[in-house]
Formats: sequence, C-alpha cells, structure tokens
Amino acid sequence: MTARFAGKVALVTGGGTGIGRATALAFAREGATVMVAGREPFELMETVELIEKEGGVVDAIPADVTHSMDVMKVVRTTVERHGGLDIAFNNTGAKGNPSPLAEVCEAAWGDLLSANLTAVWQLMKHEISYMKDNGGGVIINSAANVGLHARNTGFGAFAASTAALSTLTSAAAQEYIADGIRINAISPGSVDPELERSLAQQTVPAGRSAWAGAELPTDRVAKTDEVASTILWLASDEAAFVVGHDMVLDVAVTF
Repeated sequence: MTARFAGKVALVTGGGTGIGRATALAFAREGATVMVAGREPFELMETVELIEKEGGVVDAIPADVTHSMDVMKVVRTTVERHGGLDIAFNNTGAKGNPSPLAEVCEAAWGDLLSANLTAVWQLMKHEISYMKDNGGGVIINSAANVGLHARNTGFGAFAASTAALSTLTSAAAQEYIADGIRINAISPGSVDPELERSLAQQTVPAGRSAWAGAELPTDRVAKTDEVASTILWLASDEAAFVVGHDMVLDVAVTF
C-alpha cells in the first residue's frame, strides 16, 4: 500500500470486471476509499473481497448508469457514505454486435448512444455539480481508440458514440477547469486476451487467429493493470497540467 491517494474518495463505475476492477484495486492500493458501481452485484462483491483482502477500503452500490435515477443515487450515496467525491472514473459502455451501418437497427443505435455517451454525460452532470461546490476534483472518462482515432469495419455506430464521448470530454474540460475540475479521457485499444479472443471469433476471417499479436506494435494486447496505471496517473497531481486530453493506449486494429 502507498499513500498517493490517501484521504481521497474515488468512484469507479463498471467496477465489477476488467478495467474497472483493476482500477478500483489500484486506487485502493494507493490509499483511496473506493466506491465501485455496476449492474451485477455478484461481480461487485468479488471486487470488494479482492480489495478488502489486501487491506483496502471499499464500498459497492449496484446501479445501471444508463438510468438517470441510478446515476443520481450513485453520486449521492458516495458522498453521503464517505464524505466526498474527489475522483471519478466513468467506465461505462457497450460495443454491440458488428454490423454495417445501414443495417444497424434504431434500437441498437439508441442503446450504444445511451451506454457510451448519455450515461457518461449524466454521470458528469452530477459529479461536476458536487465538485464545483466542494473544491474541485478529477474526472476520467473511458472512451475507445475505435472512435475519434480509428475505425473498425462493422463498428461504425460504436465509433460514432465513442468519438462523441471524446469530444464531450474536451468540451467539459474547457468549461470546468476554472472550477478546479480536471477532466480527461482514455481511449484503450485491445485489452485482455479473453475479451479480444471473443471479439476475434465474431469479426476476424479464418486463418487470422494470431491477429492481435501480428497487428499491434507491441505484439500483444494490453493488461488491465497497465490501463489502470494510466488512469491513476491522470488522476494524480503528477498530471496536474493535463486537461481535456484523450489518451490513446496503443492503436486500433482495423480489418
């Protein structure tokens, strides 16, 4: 345990799995009180158990942040239980099934915008409202390198939603830095072999089973801990002059 975030309260949505869980663990290891939120109570409790096993301070609240009332509840409960909100990692989103844009149904389009854009906007509304009146804070949004930075065939709707999130992040950063609220985004590329193998089975032609290692300049996909390290740096005083940035982690794999 270190103390880089001692005395800080960090909210991590999507904290039950993947990048969210790794980030929650990383914040707790560096002294933060962590609130994890997500749809699946069982997954949240697994995160809680992992953090408590290491001696960290953690709490959990089941929530679906595509619902505005749940968003309000998450932010309000974090503040009420732990006395504040200093850092928010808005880690929410969906990729959807691959489909040419002209074949995307309206419901699927709406679901992607709700999960990848509107949910984060709602979270920021309430996080910013609290932080403005309480000395500022740090917000980090989770976008994707498939979006503003690159495209993958069949994921045009997903790219549109995450590109919009990148733009939303920079706009919010410009508007609220004077209030002491520093806002940035991360845009991860390929993360975790299990996740990428699942995606590959849907989208990659036969004979390209080694596509991730062959196409990425690092010759491998990222580890969730590596993404978490970047998030913690953006949340720390070491990144005090980084405002409105969308940090790409590796590059997109295009087909």
